[in-house]
Amino acid sequence: MTSEQLKLNVEKALEEIRPFLESDGGNISLISIEDNKLVKVQLEGACAGCSVNQMTLKSGVEMIIKKYAPQIEQVINIEV
Repeated sequence: MTSEQLKLNVEKALEEIRPFLESDGGNISLISIEDNKLVKVQLEGACAGCSVNQMTLKSGVEMIIKKYAPQIEQVINIEV
């Protein structure tokens, strides 16, 4: 899979989870993909300050991204 295909797959995964985040007043943006293994995202809105955002990240976002791009090993939230 090329890096462009990988990015498209990760974006598809984020589109799948975005409605759930938006229903809670949040959102998510792709920041970068490093070494085709690490995805950096930014949780936004209500999700940024939510006390369970790490659980959302690991059991929600990371799981769905791995469904679309199994080579991804980790998803982390970048706070800016």
